[in-house]
Amino acid sequence: MEWKADWGLRGRMAVTMFLLFALYLVFVGVLTLYFGDLLFAAILLGGFSIVQYFFSDKLTLWSMGAQKVSEEEYPQLHAMTGRLCQQADLPKPTVAVADNRTPNAFATGRSKNNAAVCVTTGLLRTLNEEELEGVIAHELAHIKNRDMMVMTIASFLATIAFLIVRWGWLFGGNDRNSPPVYVAILVSLLVWVVSFFLIRALSRYREFAADRGAAQITGNPAALASALVSISNTMDRVPERDLRDQAEMNAFFIIPIRSGFIGKLASTHPSTERRVERLQDLSMEL
Repeated sequence: MEWKADWGLRGRMAVTMFLLFALYLVFVGVLTLYFGDLLFAAILLGGFSIVQYFFSDKLTLWSMGAQKVSEEEYPQLHAMTGRLCQQADLPKPTVAVADNRTPNAFATGRSKNNAAVCVTTGLLRTLNEEELEGVIAHELAHIKNRDMMVMTIASFLATIAFLIVRWGWLFGGNDRNSPPVYVAILVSLLVWVVSFFLIRALSRYREFAADRGAAQITGNPAALASALVSISNTMDRVPERDLRDQAEMNAFFIIPIRSGFIGKLASTHPSTERRVERLQDLSMEL
């Protein structure tokens, strides 16, 4: 399946990345007024980010209670994933299943060769074969687009800014009342707030791109649209406690959990209605 590139979507992603880059340049410039002991904290945080980057697949699967499954345990899931990987020109990722009634799926990993795709048991019970293909293709599109790497890089300095806002006064030494300290903390607060919304906008754009990639892999946009509606409707019947338990995984899921503080604070995903409309447009292009 081939079509013209969505230059509007690519343009919005490019503008968002440019704004983040410009914001971070200003941020780094201000930090030169307040370097001191903060350099150690930045290096420490950078070390944690590197660990997260290289071990993200294992950490994410562990946090969800997901287990790697063999072809003997889930032959159809493995066969489907392998077939879609051939169509997407990707190496087959680790296949995992989480025993959770919430119907969802996510991909994780720093590269195409170090990736994992996980589905919940709730998802396997909710979707038919074509819908499940659409969801797995969406996750493979995230891997192909290197979204984990992009979002990790995009959020690194935002995390530094948050660290300064929360703990910056501890690194001011004996001169905590000096203007550079207050300037650094105030600018860091501004950088964190602005980057928070920019990064979530970038995340929503990349969800649209993954939907488009899934349609390209399967040649069946309607199947993914149907899956999104099915997942969204089923989530409305899942107990709120179960949803709150998984809300912090919103950035990974194919459809975010709306319950709980994290889910309501800001969405990492576009609305299901908008995604379905775009997939319907792709169906018309066929």
